[in-house]
Amino acid sequence: MIVSRVDFYVLSASGELARLQFACRLAEKAYKLNNRVHIHVTGGDAAAKLDDLLWTFRDGSFVPHELLAGAPEPEAPVKIGSDVLPSFDCDLLINLGDTVPAQANAFPRVAEIVTSDEDSRSRSRKRFVAYRDDGHALETHNL
Repeated sequence: MIVSRVDFYVLSASGELARLQFACRLAEKAYKLNNRVHIHVTGGDAAAKLDDLLWTFRDGSFVPHELLAGAPEPEAPVKIGSDVLPSFDCDLLINLGDTVPAQANAFPRVAEIVTSDEDSRSRSRKRFVAYRDDGHALETHNL
């Protein structure tokens, strides 16, 4: 098992849009650093919403990305998927799901984004405990 570094980004804002916008900024930063990124979402609707937002979240931004829905696998450095994880090595997993993805151990870095609403914080606490129990290195960033 690879011991991943897991960063919890705790936002002062609330709501799913704040979480998605931060995920876009994080993916853009990772892409600019030549990292390969997988963004894990909860379903097809969430994937489509994030797909649209990655084109519009900031004027002048460019984050080459594709939805991961099976073969053939997309070539973009940023993938979005809900049921399937990429078959190649990625540098960063941005988890927007409610639980820890089964293959999270395959990623050297994992980013968890937490908003200020109680529901988001409650779900993130459960993920924090799961990562801690699996022996991952944990960091919390209050933004």
